[in-house]
Amino acid sequence: MESAEFERASTLLRAAPVVDGHNDLAWALRNRLGPDARTVVAGIDLTAPQPELHTDLGRLRAGGVGAQFWSVYVPCELAGHAAVTAVLEQIEIVYALVDRYPEQLRIARTADEVEAAIAAGRVASLIGAEGGHSIAGSLGVLRALHRLGVRYMTLTHNKNVPWADSATDEPAAGGLTGFGRAVVAEMNRLGMLVDLSHVAPATMRDALDTSSAPVIFSHSSCRAVHDHPRNVPDDVLSRLADNGGVCMVTFVPKFVSAQSPATVADVVAHVEHAREVAGIDHIGLGGDYDGVGELPNGLEDVSRYPVLFEALLDRGWTDEECAKLAGRNILRVLRAAERSAA
Repeated sequence: MESAEFERASTLLRAAPVVDGHNDLAWALRNRLGPDARTVVAGIDLTAPQPELHTDLGRLRAGGVGAQFWSVYVPCELAGHAAVTAVLEQIEIVYALVDRYPEQLRIARTADEVEAAIAAGRVASLIGAEGGHSIAGSLGVLRALHRLGVRYMTLTHNKNVPWADSATDEPAAGGLTGFGRAVVAEMNRLGMLVDLSHVAPATMRDALDTSSAPVIFSHSSCRAVHDHPRNVPDDVLSRLADNGGVCMVTFVPKFVSAQSPATVADVVAHVEHAREVAGIDHIGLGGDYDGVGELPNGLEDVSRYPVLFEALLDRGWTDEECAKLAGRNILRVLRAAERSAA
């Protein structure tokens, strides 16, 4: 039997659904079933429970997920045309899944389209490209990805790109190069969100100095709570208020805790620290489901978002604060990026 606070959290998320910043289902399915989208959709039934995955349609509903940024991830080992091919194949997987389940999923490219999809009872499906190497150094490819519906790009993954330093590689560019600043400016012009998860602190600061629109961290936690290079330093978090951006706290155990297993309380500590430093209007959630092998106890799959909100309600969070964290903040940021587009 679930607690009264769990039921309150579930009710809250029906009114203010989760807009999650990062889910790697497309890559997980590609790994399992191959790169061809038609083969993928023929080989999986997401209306049925999928215990080997963190995500299926039933658990998205149970978790109060109203909108999902589906990550189209490219491993750092792929470069040039191979990287572009891999990102296009995954975009096609996302579209194929939406076509297969039109009563459950709907593509969304704008904040208004997200809200319309939710109102129609669908999970709004946004696309985020993970890793700037997926554009192969071409602003033309960046524009093409935006035309295909990509609404954020993570500037790096675990390795540097020639124009931006990663958090988990040896510094080379010193942040952003001139071309890196041109990428950020072009993303602003297009209305594509600049995602600073995975990048080095110097890259974060250069991007904040460069961007004319709010930035996001699609799946990062707080370095002051757990000193991992993938997390965000306080001086950067504190700049989100002026920038208007959002840090979407992730659940990845090695990012949230030095202890194993990680717990819901560990994630709560990061959420509350981000709220304290950046402000209630500048936080969100990016679980990284189906992108990691292990998750905190209590947050094992996408059905478990109410557990996190139950914990926050227990700690005195208001419904309005929870709604901002769940999705209202990131929708505001998406609208701001749309307004900034040329």
